Amino acid sequence: MHSAREGGLNIDVKVGLVSGSPLVKGYVGADQGVGEFFSASYKDPGAYHRQAERLDGPDGDEQRRISAEILKDSGVDETTLRRWMDGKGVMVTAGQQPGLFGGPLYSVYKALSAVAAARELESALNRPVMPLFWVASEDHDWEEAGETCVLDVENEFHRIQVTPDPNDRSRPLFRVPLDQRISRLLDRFLALHPDTEFSGGLEATLRAAFRPERTLAEGFKSFMGSLVESLGIRFVHAHCPSLKRHTRSVLLRELDQAEEREAELGSVARQLTSKGYPVQVPILERGVNLFLEGPAGRERIYRDGTGSFSLRHSGTRLSREDILARTEEDPASLSPNVLLRPVVENAIFPVVATVVGPGEIGYHAQLAPVFAGHGVSPPVLVPRHSVTLVERKVSKVMEKFDLELEELGRPFHELAENLVQDEVPPKVRRALGSLRGHISRDLKELSTEAKGIDPTLQGPVDAARNQAFHTIDDLERKIVQSLKRENEVALAQVEKAQRHLFPDGKPQERVLNPAYYLSRYGPDLIRYLSETLQSQPVVPFGR
Repeated sequence: MHSAREGGLNIDVKVGLVSGSPLVKGYVGADQGVGEFFSASYKDPGAYHRQAERLDGPDGDEQRRISAEILKDSGVDETTLRRWMDGKGVMVTAGQQPGLFGGPLYSVYKALSAVAAARELESALNRPVMPLFWVASEDHDWEEAGETCVLDVENEFHRIQVTPDPNDRSRPLFRVPLDQRISRLLDRFLALHPDTEFSGGLEATLRAAFRPERTLAEGFKSFMGSLVESLGIRFVHAHCPSLKRHTRSVLLRELDQAEEREAELGSVARQLTSKGYPVQVPILERGVNLFLEGPAGRERIYRDGTGSFSLRHSGTRLSREDILARTEEDPASLSPNVLLRPVVENAIFPVVATVVGPGEIGYHAQLAPVFAGHGVSPPVLVPRHSVTLVERKVSKVMEKFDLELEELGRPFHELAENLVQDEVPPKVRRALGSLRGHISRDLKELSTEAKGIDPTLQGPVDAARNQAFHTIDDLERKIVQSLKRENEVALAQVEKAQRHLFPDGKPQERVLNPAYYLSRYGPDLIRYLSETLQSQPVVPFGR
């Protein structure tokens, strides 16, 4: 893990690559054992060239034309699009579900990883490479999207949630406008942050993004754009009308191939399982890789075995013609699930590489038959940077107690026990060890002699040994507890440091909202993060 410090910001940036299951570790480590589940390795320079060359023909030109139409609808200026098209431009994509007030930090890191990969590939491929962020606005997981977490000025952990009306809980994020409650929630969120020279700008940005009548998806896109769009990354909503118009044929093809696709995906799942790898996305019996908005909101489509389809939650039965009619009336009513979405993206955009997290690496291992079924070439998967921000107040605690970042990921009670054990005076530690040794040796000798007198005396001797060791252990615990009381201030410092690096027991990047750091370090933090990630390219064209 690389560590960098920006003197003006007084913060450490520790950078590595994502990790996870054995399958994820295998891909990130370029283990040949997982190679059969992926089309290419991100460490192979030739993979990027081959993917770019595939996009140089008429199909690539058509993708660029469609991309320009979609991106123009999304607010990208014509000059940028013309320059990109004339240079036979390609893309590096990343994507994420919208998150309240920006969601967790790793959404920012995904975007910055895409910027870093695009700039590296632009030089290597000698053509324009546009980073593009896909906002998964069709998702309906309000429990995850409507929550964000922050540490307040007293280093206490807070979970902030927006709760939609009961009738909206299963509707896509882009369908549900925020109401006046979002303003009150934002007041509470902002009150948890310190008043700094950056507070006014941050508040204005958040209030402009997350306001009544806008959706959570629109707010997320606006806020993220304010942070990173100046770096050249562009954003697109999954429900964008021109995008839906151009991807309708892909969705309907998946509907028609549903039975075949289920069998193919089931085969891949069995292969993964046979090699001891997890199946990231379970293959549901008769499940279609599509959602349709029905009476109960966004529902998974199932085959019913008679050539028709059903939405099980609402009990709705549909023919193919019913679904076609629904999509003609409202193209946004039909949407891909997680196994089809990457194919949709690559069917319309000229994608060379996609920046992915551990979960995405897991489900991409299942996708070969889906890409093949639609005649789409899979992108090269670039693991995103994993970042931990270590403020000076936290690094001081780590230095004081000689703690490494990974150690702070352990449960606090274990960490505290180890730290206090280190505080036990050497003479006390030696005395306890010596006492245990003497008891063990003397009772062993007594056991031998006692058995010669009466074999039944073995039991009482063993009981005496166990009781003695129990008493010593109890004494040691009381010594440790006494030291804990003496070191309460020190342990409180360690606990606060841990709360910053592993809040709620999870890596910082998966929990904390970026506003915590933006309020303290301002927009220069984004610039510095971008420069740091660009100095550590993941794609193999090192400077």
